[in-house]
Amino acid sequence: MAVKIRLRRMGYKKHPFYRVIVADSRSPRDGRFIEEIGTYDPNQEPSVVKIDEEAAKKWLATGAQPTESVAKLLKQAGIEK
Repeated sequence: MAVKIRLRRMGYKKHPFYRVIVADSRSPRDGRFIEEIGTYDPNQEPSVVKIDEEAAKKWLATGAQPTESVAKLLKQAGIEK
């Protein structure tokens, strides 16, 4: 099972709010997921990123691959591979 760390879109039309989740790569974007590890709100100025550092490091250590956008958020939050 290939595991990805990616964004799940929430919020209403034209006002997105994202949750950072760990999911099987075969599941749909807003479908089933394994664990929620944080949030990202691009609507605020500056945008707000809250990620559970311990959970993110645990999933990265077990082989979960972050998407490009999540990799940028992890770097912004100070969490490196």
